[in-house]
Amino acid sequence: MIRLKTTLTAAAVAAGLLAGTGSAAADPVEAESAQRGGLSRYYDQRLDWAACGHEQLDAAGAQCANVTVPLDYQRPRGRTITVAVSRLKAADPARRRGIMLSNPGGPGGAGLDMMLRVQGWMSPDVRARYDLIGMDPRGIGRSSPVDCKWSVGPMLRSAGVDRAGFDRVVALESDLAKRCAEREGDRLPHITTRNTARDMDVVRGAMGEQRVSYFGWSYGTYLGAVYTQMFPQRTDRFVLDSAVDPRKYGLGMFQDLGAPNEAALDLWAEWTARHDAEYHLGTTAKQVRAGVEELIRRSARTPIRVGDYTVDDNFVPIALFGPLSDPRAYPLLAGQVRELTDAADGKGAPPSPELEQALRFMFGPGAHQDGDGQAAVLCGDVRYQRDPESYWRDIQRSRATQPVFGAFANNITACAFWAQPKERPTVVHNNRPALIVQATGDTRTAYQHGVALHKAMTGSRLVTLKDVPVHAVFGNYPNTCTENVVNTYFADGTLPARDLTCQDDAR
Repeated sequence: MIRLKTTLTAAAVAAGLLAGTGSAAADPVEAESAQRGGLSRYYDQRLDWAACGHEQLDAAGAQCANVTVPLDYQRPRGRTITVAVSRLKAADPARRRGIMLSNPGGPGGAGLDMMLRVQGWMSPDVRARYDLIGMDPRGIGRSSPVDCKWSVGPMLRSAGVDRAGFDRVVALESDLAKRCAEREGDRLPHITTRNTARDMDVVRGAMGEQRVSYFGWSYGTYLGAVYTQMFPQRTDRFVLDSAVDPRKYGLGMFQDLGAPNEAALDLWAEWTARHDAEYHLGTTAKQVRAGVEELIRRSARTPIRVGDYTVDDNFVPIALFGPLSDPRAYPLLAGQVRELTDAADGKGAPPSPELEQALRFMFGPGAHQDGDGQAAVLCGDVRYQRDPESYWRDIQRSRATQPVFGAFANNITACAFWAQPKERPTVVHNNRPALIVQATGDTRTAYQHGVALHKAMTGSRLVTLKDVPVHAVFGNYPNTCTENVVNTYFADGTLPARDLTCQDDAR
């Protein structure tokens, strides 16, 4: 899904052509490119590995390189861009199996340093066998980044409580799309998931590897699934954690966020009520939830001043959405709701560092370089409904059962005003082996999305983490069962004999 740092991580995923059913067949476009041979200079390029100029990567002994790729794969002799990659070499060269590519999600997540975090969750056996490869996808981070000069961070907003709030968002999203078209119009059609998958295959070839293994979170599961469809003979061991249903990538993916976030809000409200002595937000879950809903209405009537920022009903649900992706963040969320409530009551105080970071990411200078790259991929991959009234009708229908998040999950984005995609979406249907890991309470990529991806990839196994409202499991949320399954698969290629369910260690 999408990663919005402290405040927001949303999920997303993208495009291609059906090349076969049952078994994986090479995507026709990719087969045509291979026959032309016009890409050989990219696959055969020599990579110049050097220090990364990144404190943590350099301290870990990583190396970085820039990989040259065509902006437009249909014009391989045309304009080029670069994709930044990092490498943490296998701990035991004698046992090395190959490379493991990765993606942290988003889209829009810079992944150059992702494997620094994930490697700590890998068994010594796995670390011995793989060069771990981080990558900033095209248009993101160090990889020829998109820069539309937005005045805000991500494009995602709640529609608020009434038509006035929705109309504000419509105007904002139209302006954001216009800015990108004016500044980056010639590049935008090529900042897509399909092209990132092609870039991954160029990285594979330039590193002299026949196949790749892969680990991806959230949107990274969609990217990984698209790669298996486009380059089926190049896949080795793929782990797709917190998956997106390829058929719902786009608006349907966002709409499915509403229900699990309402459920997670109830769990948080129960936790907060048990800690009323600290946060004073209510002694029952019903009181806590009612206070949150009233806070949103109050921010619509009178926007809340918090430090240098003004917060209204378009923002408050987003502030809730971020921490709800992990139950360990419940204290953080309770503290921020207390801060916003105090500010609404006129008890102004400088925001905590955590709330300041969240506000700066949404509204502050420089935040645009995360948001516009994310939009380029989300909007460039699939078609979106263009009529604002259709979004408004969905929002209104959702309010009864999703009073906090319906106006966010069903809201309009800049994609409604974007140019139509250059390629058709990828239909994922193959039998490539993969391990899919999904928590039942995932608030970013709903559990049914993992089930759907498992059905689309008939050679996969599904590992369910039961009754945990967390997004991103392996490498993020401690669980002995899921860690053992993932490490076993990466180490020796053994998938579970059947789908399995893991219990939360914390229970």
